[in-house]
Formats: sequence, C-alpha cells, structure tokens
Amino acid sequence: MANRPLFEKSGIVLVDKPAGVSSNKVVNIVKFKLGAKKAGHLGTLDLEGEGLLPVTVNNATKLFDFFLNKTKTYETVFVFGVETDTLDMSGQILREKECHLSLKQVEDVAKGMIGKYNQMPPQYSAKKVGGKVAYKEARKGKALELKPKEVEIFDFKLISQEGENKFRFQITCSSGTYIRSICRDMAEKLSTYGSMQCILRTKCGDFDLKDAYTFEEIKDGNFEVLSCENLFDFAKVLLLHEDVEKLFHGQRLSLFKENGLVRIFDKTQKTFVGIGEVVDNILKLVLRL
Repeated sequence: MANRPLFEKSGIVLVDKPAGVSSNKVVNIVKFKLGAKKAGHLGTLDLEGEGLLPVTVNNATKLFDFFLNKTKTYETVFVFGVETDTLDMSGQILREKECHLSLKQVEDVAKGMIGKYNQMPPQYSAKKVGGKVAYKEARKGKALELKPKEVEIFDFKLISQEGENKFRFQITCSSGTYIRSICRDMAEKLSTYGSMQCILRTKCGDFDLKDAYTFEEIKDGNFEVLSCENLFDFAKVLLLHEDVEKLFHGQRLSLFKENGLVRIFDKTQKTFVGIGEVVDNILKLVLRL
C-alpha cells in the first residue's frame, strides 16, 4: 500500500475535548488523520477536563509563545467542605469540614478574588522541579517544592448554586492559572475546604468552543484546518519573493510603517510566510510559518 502524502500546510484545529481523553491523545489523532509532520496544542487540559483545545499543525506549533499570555475562560463547579489530594473530586479525600455557605458569601469572595495574586500550583500538576514532574512524584507519595506564580483573574462570575455547598462559576483568567488552585484558595477565604468537581474551557484567546469540532468528528476525519494567516489581525505586508528570501536568511529590510507586528506575504508566490516586526522603519522576521 502506497504511503499517503504528508499534509504540508500549517494551521490550527479547534477541538472540543471530552473528559477522559488526554490532550496528547487528541493531538496524536489530529496528526494521524491529517498525515501531518508534527502537531501540538496551545495549553493542555487535564484528563477529566472538557472543552476547547486548539491543536497546532506543522509550523503552527511555533505559535505557542504568541498564545502563551492569552486569556482563557472556563465554566467550573466547586464543591466546598471537602479537599482531596488532587484538588478535584477524582482524588482521595484529605480533609472535610461542615459548612453552610450562602450565595452572597460565595459571590462576595468571588468578586474579591478578581485581580492579580500569587498562586501555588497543585501537587498534582505538570509542573517540573529539577527535571521531576509534580504529579508523577505525588503519585509516589512525594511532594515537590513548588513555587507560587503570579496569575490574574479578570472575571469571576457566580452562575448558580447546584446543591448544598456546590456552586457553578465562569472564570476568565491569565494563561497558566490553575482553576483547582482557585477553588482551594477560595475555600480558604470562606474558612473551609474545596475541590473542583468539573471544568469546561470555553475560550482560549480569540478562539471559542462554539467553533470547535467534536471528538467524534476528529476521529472520523471530518474537520478543517484554520489557516495561520487568519489567526492574527496584524497589518498585512506584501513583499517580493527575493525580499522574503532575505528575511529568511536573517537580513532586515527598510519598511516605512508604524512600529509593531505584521503579517508577511510573498506577493510573487501569493503565500503567507510568517510574522514580522517593524521597529523604527526596519522589518525583521519574528516567526517563519
């Protein structure tokens, strides 16, 4: 049987990841279905996490740094009065405390948490210390010495009360924020314990869950790849092929344009080639796509 041709284009596939499927498995399925050389993602979701997972294909895997500081929005349910070793309800219960929280109490604390704060990552996380992965060490009963990281909560809305001490929220936060840690820290402010019951990512930067393909569609190969050129709203710059080649070889070009990032197109070959930056009328290549 002849080998199928490699998928040469670069872009992003928006996937609605179901619970129980790892982010890496989704990436591998997209890569296999396309026949792409490489694939990655723009921010992992926990195994039991659901929702939007942008999968990058081929040279779009280089885009991670461009999306590193993008905000993310989640819908989640917190259960108060109990804390597990994983800070979600799949873990082993460590502590319990009887409490009877009102909607107003919870809403007031949620509003008070909007802003920047130093957040301690969960022990069951992918954080690395000295080459060791926190969750792998935690499974062995060993705790790594993790350090807090400054994160920011931009919006923290109480949506509804789902039951006794169980509340649903919508949280918009900076990339790298652990929702499970928000639950733990919120519980502390409420003088109790807390664990996350479920999590659904609805937005990642400008990407929205409503535009994502289902996991079944991904497995069946019924999906399309978003072209890299449509992922940015930077100004468009058209260059001759020979000037594009100069940029590829590390040269810089004179370009009378406002300072900032631009999308570079090869007008000779009519292709999008990457992201550039203009500083004081000098154009340099930032990312070749």
